[in-house]
Amino acid sequence: SYLSNSIKLLIKLFSNNNEKSLKITELAHNKLTENGFVYKDSNYDLAIAIGGDGSFIRMVNSNHFSSDTLYVGVNAGTLGFAQEVAIEELDDFILELKNKTYKVDNIGIQETSIYTKDGKYDYNSLNEVVIRQENLNTLLLKVYIEDSMLEEFSGDGLLISTSFGSTAYNLSLGGSIVYNTFHTLQITPIAPISNKSYRNLNRSVILPDNMKVTLEPSRSKDLLVIVDGEIKKYSDVDKIETTVKDKRIRCIRRKDYNFAKKINEKFLK
Repeated sequence: SYLSNSIKLLIKLFSNNNEKSLKITELAHNKLTENGFVYKDSNYDLAIAIGGDGSFIRMVNSNHFSSDTLYVGVNAGTLGFAQEVAIEELDDFILELKNKTYKVDNIGIQETSIYTKDGKYDYNSLNEVVIRQENLNTLLLKVYIEDSMLEEFSGDGLLISTSFGSTAYNLSLGGSIVYNTFHTLQITPIAPISNKSYRNLNRSVILPDNMKVTLEPSRSKDLLVIVDGEIKKYSDVDKIETTVKDKRIRCIRRKDYNFAKKINEKFLK
């Protein structure tokens, strides 16, 4: 799947429309062109997102989560955890592209199916899926892992994240950080209720790949399903199934990529 050293990657840039991102996009375009890289709008080898984490997610989504493409991000946003390259590292990164000294990580993609009385709706996500009651009242769900009941959840909502998304909304809710090549799912409660009437897990549960999570509404079947930040409304939901199976995307890492160092830099400094 790799090109020989005599052939350069065909590239497409994906940019936010804000002034900072556009300036960095122009700079990257000029530097890549000077180094002999060729741009294409289709059938490209490498997609580069210039912006923040949202830009990276939109880029992967626009490519339909294709595993034929390599993905990388240049951070022109704030946190930029998904963005591998800092602006000041651009020249070194281009050199790594030329010499093919970068690394490639395979990242598991979440596959979710929503079953309603009107049909079945399928989605892929890089970070997470969030389930809320449509009117934002208390959510009541039966939660199954494979065919076994985990709990009858009651609370504000449930977040089910990938390993890649473990450092996003999941982390804000007290979920665990998972190395992003483990291909896990993590079930994290949002404000779970715990009293004499309702007993809920108040910590996240981490599952391996190929293990299916099924959610069945216990009361109201009108739900908000938020897929990588995009809100979708569904009525008469029978069940939601979500898993990480065989679908992967390939993300470029700098040759000195270090997960622990990145966590330290992004969250502790």
